[in-house]
Amino acid sequence: MPSPLPPTGSLLWRSLRVFQVYGANTDVGKTVFASILCKAAKRHWHNEEVAFLKPVSTGPPDEADDQHLSKYAPEVLRETLFQYDVAVSPHIAARVSNKSVPPDNTLLARIRTFTSELASRTSGWLFVETAGGVHSPGPLGSTQADLYMPLRLPVILIGDAKLGGISQTISAFESLKIRGYDVGTVLLFKEDVYQNHIYLTDYFGERHGIPVYTATLPPARVAHRQSDEKNMSQYYREASSNDAAIKILQYLDTRHGQRIERLESMSSSAHKRIWYPFTQHKQLSPDKITVIDSARGDHFQTLVTSPSAQNGIASSTTETAGSSLSLLKPSFDGSASWWTQGLGHGNPALTLAAAYAAGRYGHVMFAEAVHEPALALAETLLAGTQNPRLTRVFYSDNGSTGTEVALKMALRAARVRYGWTTKDGNVKLGVLGLKGSYHGDTIGAMDSAEPGTFNEKVEWYEGRGFWFDYPTVLCSEGKWKVKLPDVLLRYCGEGEGKKERSFTSLSGVFELESREAGGQGQVYERYIVDTLKHLQAQGQKFGALMLEPVVLGAGGMLLVDPLFQKTLVNVVRRSTHLFAKPDTISQHGPPSSESDTTKWAGLPVIFDEVFTGMYRLGRFTAASMLGVDPDISVHAKLLTGGLVPLCTTLASDSIFQAFETDDKSDALLHGHSYTAHAVGCQVALESVRELQRMEARGNWNWAQKAQLGHDVLNVGHEDDSHRGQVLSPPLGRCGDGTPDKSTVGVWSVWSPGFVDWMSRQTAKVDGVWALGSVLAIHMKTLDGSAGDTRAMRLGRYRRLC
Repeated sequence: MPSPLPPTGSLLWRSLRVFQVYGANTDVGKTVFASILCKAAKRHWHNEEVAFLKPVSTGPPDEADDQHLSKYAPEVLRETLFQYDVAVSPHIAARVSNKSVPPDNTLLARIRTFTSELASRTSGWLFVETAGGVHSPGPLGSTQADLYMPLRLPVILIGDAKLGGISQTISAFESLKIRGYDVGTVLLFKEDVYQNHIYLTDYFGERHGIPVYTATLPPARVAHRQSDEKNMSQYYREASSNDAAIKILQYLDTRHGQRIERLESMSSSAHKRIWYPFTQHKQLSPDKITVIDSARGDHFQTLVTSPSAQNGIASSTTETAGSSLSLLKPSFDGSASWWTQGLGHGNPALTLAAAYAAGRYGHVMFAEAVHEPALALAETLLAGTQNPRLTRVFYSDNGSTGTEVALKMALRAARVRYGWTTKDGNVKLGVLGLKGSYHGDTIGAMDSAEPGTFNEKVEWYEGRGFWFDYPTVLCSEGKWKVKLPDVLLRYCGEGEGKKERSFTSLSGVFELESREAGGQGQVYERYIVDTLKHLQAQGQKFGALMLEPVVLGAGGMLLVDPLFQKTLVNVVRRSTHLFAKPDTISQHGPPSSESDTTKWAGLPVIFDEVFTGMYRLGRFTAASMLGVDPDISVHAKLLTGGLVPLCTTLASDSIFQAFETDDKSDALLHGHSYTAHAVGCQVALESVRELQRMEARGNWNWAQKAQLGHDVLNVGHEDDSHRGQVLSPPLGRCGDGTPDKSTVGVWSVWSPGFVDWMSRQTAKVDGVWALGSVLAIHMKTLDGSAGDTRAMRLGRYRRLC
């Protein structure tokens, strides 16, 4: 279940400089260096507050780090949030103690509360010290490097001066770097035997431009307590007053100011230099450009801008000492970064996968070669789709290109089978699809969609095909309604001519077999067959049927009646006579028997699952929700969890064989310099496998149970004869544990109660639907009609922002 707490924002104030003290290992002197910095800051900025915060501490309270500060830096404000009395790792100490164990979000929220209160009172410095090493676990077991990522605090890394410390320090730095931390400086003791500081000074300075500062070792402990404390007091007086300590703080202060200055100038600079996608720049001003400092989970950390920004320059909200308002705020990533995010921003597992492949391969050419990430991903995808037709995987770098590859595959297969030649100028192949479809922005992908916003003003655009009208699904006033367009009403017989068909649950809409048995698909079939006959009479030729299964994404977030799409595929596959004459069919002809389901028939069927696939709608593929298998399937976006671009086009042997001849020019001559990029393949492999593991672990059981409970009360058709029956259990399993494709099991992570409530806001909402991770709310215009205008969009945008 998602955390009920709001996300914790990054900690950035103009007047409060906040740094996180990490150690390369335990017992490297984090508290000693923190004490030196605290005392030096108080000495040099004597009019400002200096504070020390220990989020989690283990060991006897009288030996805690804040007590050390109390003794040797009493002028410093100090606080420990969670103290566990056993001197072991926090996850063990928390488990064996009788004290409360905070969830990670609670711990982060407490840190933010402390910091905000400090910033509201004064300007100054805050040093947040971690426990143990970089990967020492927090109270619940998350390593600190992962636990504190949402705070995005700049890091002071305390290096290890002991034997083996060079490796420990570099490893700690790389662990932080790979998670997006900014390491401002490295501090360590000057030790004359191992002299780690000499090597590390050169290493960090030359390779990373990070300064390394050293301090003399603290005096050796003596048995006499007062003498020991006197020695340490003298050590801190000298260490905090020397030039090195002041230089460290001045450097960090400068970095702090430079970070804020850069953030506040980015929108203005970007406005002058960047050409944005899908943006009318005449309507864009700097104050409308969102400055993103970092991202984690489902949120960005964005710069807070002044509502009264003038002269087109976005300036951060004025903040002085005494303000609790951070310059950064968490902003919900409502479109999952153009629908690419499945495992959240800044996911360490995906980052490590990328780093592994980058270190092992970089990029290698792929023609007539193979590497493990590409092969393993191909095997995983082919097995996961459970589509007996699909046997081959072609790699490209984005969904638009992947759909162009699919079109090349399908059109060639149709041309070869039906004997059409490229030399025959009279043969212009088009595609069949749905109105409002969107398959990408490259020229070929645009040509496979009807004229619209994305293509009609492109000089080379030439729409090549026919696009069917279709029924859509919305929940309105608590009922799931399949709305028929006017063209379909003309094909309805007596008693069938209803503008809407109503269901009491979305599960009922996806009960395709029972709906077919009840004759609901007959209207669709009559319309489709009649349309294909009309197109044939006009002399039009088609080389493919191309669909976004279940949902049209960029075309308007339209949930298409799944029965219509299934009917369309089935009609096309059994209608070879409507696309070619029998005597023109080549040796690669349609299936020789009804049982041969691996060869394409009628036209090759392409499913563009760039948006809908990879569990977006709750299933590995959206195709499985329709009960039909495509001949070609395109996957991107969630494929890599949004970390790197990659696309796969899966095809059947029946398609593949159309390119097999003795002539090189008959091959699929398509590729990119970065085809099957090893980093992308490795990240995709990790992303897909993690999604499969989540399904196997039952991570979505809570959502499925919520949907099931709702459906038990509501499932039924128009006459409510099925009320109280569960027609489709969520994600049924076969005996071998794989998903049972015969049970659709529609569900959503969005609360059924919320969806029902939203559907009843009929004054402003035309309808709503939720499936898998997607929630779509269709708004009404100001006059109460369904639709969308620029004025409406701008109004909603301003309210949301």
